[in-house]
Amino acid sequence: MQHRLCKRVLFASVWVFTVSFAAACQLSCEVTYAGATQRLEICPTQDPYQAASVGIGGRFRFKAIHVNDSNSSPRISIDVYLETPKHPLLLQHVVLRPPYPLAPAGAAADLLGEQHLYAGPLERELIYRCAIKQEAP
Repeated sequence: MQHRLCKRVLFASVWVFTVSFAAACQLSCEVTYAGATQRLEICPTQDPYQAASVGIGGRFRFKAIHVNDSNSSPRISIDVYLETPKHPLLLQHVVLRPPYPLAPAGAAADLLGEQHLYAGPLERELIYRCAIKQEAP
Protein backbone atom coordinates (compact mmCIF):
# COMPACT_ATOMS: atom_id res chain seq x y z
CA MET A 1 0.00 0.00 0.00
CA GLN A 2 2.73 2.46 0.95
CA HIS A 3 4.66 1.55 -2.23
CA ARG A 4 1.61 2.46 -4.41
CA LEU A 5 1.18 5.75 -2.58
CA CYS A 6 4.83 6.66 -3.23
CA LYS A 7 4.40 5.86 -6.93
CA ARG A 8 1.29 8.05 -7.14
CA VAL A 9 2.99 10.95 -5.37
CA LEU A 10 6.05 10.61 -7.62
CA PHE A 11 3.86 10.48 -10.75
CA ALA A 12 1.87 13.52 -9.62
CA SER A 13 5.08 15.44 -8.86
CA VAL A 14 6.54 14.62 -12.29
CA TRP A 15 3.27 15.61 -13.98
CA VAL A 16 3.08 18.96 -12.15
CA PHE A 17 6.75 19.66 -12.98
CA THR A 18 6.16 18.81 -16.65
CA VAL A 19 3.04 20.97 -16.89
CA SER A 20 4.68 23.91 -15.13
CA PHE A 21 7.79 23.59 -17.32
CA ALA A 22 5.67 23.51 -20.49
CA ALA A 23 3.86 26.63 -19.33
CA ALA A 24 7.22 28.35 -18.83
CA CYS A 25 7.82 28.71 -22.61
CA GLN A 26 7.99 32.48 -22.81
CA LEU A 27 9.59 33.08 -26.21
CA SER A 28 7.55 32.75 -29.39
CA CYS A 29 8.46 33.57 -32.97
CA GLU A 30 6.34 33.82 -36.09
CA VAL A 31 8.34 32.96 -39.21
CA THR A 32 6.89 33.59 -42.69
CA TYR A 33 8.20 32.39 -46.03
CA ALA A 34 6.31 32.23 -49.34
CA GLY A 35 3.07 33.26 -47.66
CA ALA A 36 3.13 30.45 -45.06
CA THR A 37 3.60 31.38 -41.39
CA GLN A 38 4.90 29.04 -38.69
CA ARG A 39 4.58 29.85 -34.98
CA LEU A 40 7.47 28.52 -32.93
CA GLU A 41 7.36 28.28 -29.13
CA ILE A 42 10.84 28.27 -27.61
CA CYS A 43 11.20 26.97 -24.05
CA PRO A 44 14.12 27.93 -21.81
CA THR A 45 17.00 25.50 -21.94
CA GLN A 46 20.11 24.77 -19.93
CA ASP A 47 21.86 23.16 -22.90
CA PRO A 48 21.76 25.50 -25.91
CA TYR A 49 23.90 23.16 -28.02
CA GLN A 50 21.07 20.62 -28.12
CA ALA A 51 18.59 23.06 -29.69
CA ALA A 52 17.69 22.15 -33.26
CA SER A 53 17.04 24.51 -36.13
CA VAL A 54 13.72 24.41 -37.99
CA GLY A 55 13.57 24.09 -41.77
CA ILE A 56 11.53 26.82 -43.45
CA GLY A 57 10.21 25.99 -46.91
CA GLY A 58 13.35 24.11 -47.92
CA ARG A 59 15.12 27.46 -48.35
CA PHE A 60 15.97 28.67 -44.84
CA ARG A 61 16.72 27.35 -41.34
CA PHE A 62 15.62 29.21 -38.21
CA LYS A 63 17.06 28.60 -34.75
CA ALA A 64 16.01 30.43 -31.59
CA ILE A 65 17.44 29.61 -28.17
CA HIS A 66 16.33 30.93 -24.80
CA VAL A 67 18.99 30.26 -22.15
CA ASN A 68 17.53 30.98 -18.74
CA ASP A 69 19.91 29.24 -16.35
CA SER A 70 21.59 30.67 -13.28
CA ASN A 71 24.77 28.65 -14.06
CA SER A 72 25.34 30.28 -17.45
CA SER A 73 24.77 33.66 -19.03
CA PRO A 74 21.02 34.21 -19.66
CA ARG A 75 20.31 35.21 -23.25
CA ILE A 76 18.11 34.83 -26.30
CA SER A 77 19.90 33.88 -29.48
CA ILE A 78 18.36 33.88 -32.97
CA ASP A 79 20.16 32.47 -36.01
CA VAL A 80 18.83 32.43 -39.57
CA TYR A 81 20.52 30.37 -42.28
CA LEU A 82 20.09 30.06 -46.03
CA GLU A 83 20.04 26.45 -47.23
CA THR A 84 22.72 25.93 -49.89
CA PRO A 85 23.80 22.74 -51.69
CA LYS A 86 27.01 22.49 -49.63
CA HIS A 87 25.94 23.68 -46.15
CA PRO A 88 23.70 26.23 -44.44
CA LEU A 89 24.98 29.81 -44.78
CA LEU A 90 24.52 32.09 -41.75
CA LEU A 91 22.52 35.21 -42.68
CA GLN A 92 21.77 36.72 -39.29
CA HIS A 93 22.95 36.13 -35.72
CA VAL A 94 21.27 38.07 -32.92
CA VAL A 95 22.02 37.83 -29.20
CA LEU A 96 19.81 39.58 -26.66
CA ARG A 97 20.65 39.76 -22.97
CA PRO A 98 18.41 40.79 -20.07
CA PRO A 99 16.74 42.99 -19.21
CA TYR A 100 14.26 42.16 -21.96
CA PRO A 101 11.47 44.55 -22.97
CA LEU A 102 8.63 44.59 -20.45
CA ALA A 103 4.95 43.99 -21.11
CA PRO A 104 2.00 43.64 -18.75
CA ALA A 105 1.68 40.22 -17.09
CA GLY A 106 0.19 37.73 -19.52
CA ALA A 107 1.02 39.91 -22.55
CA ALA A 108 4.00 39.68 -24.89
CA ALA A 109 6.68 42.28 -25.63
CA ASP A 110 8.16 42.56 -29.12
CA LEU A 111 11.90 41.86 -29.11
CA LEU A 112 13.23 43.13 -32.45
CA GLY A 113 10.31 44.26 -34.55
CA GLU A 114 9.56 42.61 -37.86
CA GLN A 115 12.76 41.36 -39.51
CA HIS A 116 13.01 40.91 -43.32
CA LEU A 117 15.93 38.89 -44.67
CA TYR A 118 16.71 38.45 -48.37
CA ALA A 119 19.06 35.79 -49.69
CA GLY A 120 19.94 33.47 -52.52
CA PRO A 121 20.23 34.09 -56.24
CA LEU A 122 16.50 34.90 -56.45
CA GLU A 123 16.55 37.09 -53.30
CA ARG A 124 14.09 34.92 -51.38
CA GLU A 125 12.47 36.73 -48.43
CA LEU A 126 12.10 35.39 -44.90
CA ILE A 127 10.12 37.47 -42.39
CA TYR A 128 10.09 36.88 -38.66
CA ARG A 129 9.02 38.53 -35.42
CA CYS A 130 9.75 37.30 -31.89
CA ALA A 131 8.10 38.26 -28.61
CA ILE A 132 8.66 37.36 -24.99
CA LYS A 133 5.88 36.89 -22.44
CA GLN A 134 6.29 38.06 -18.89
CA GLU A 135 6.07 35.46 -16.17
CA ALA A 136 2.89 35.63 -14.13
CA PRO A 137 3.53 37.03 -10.63
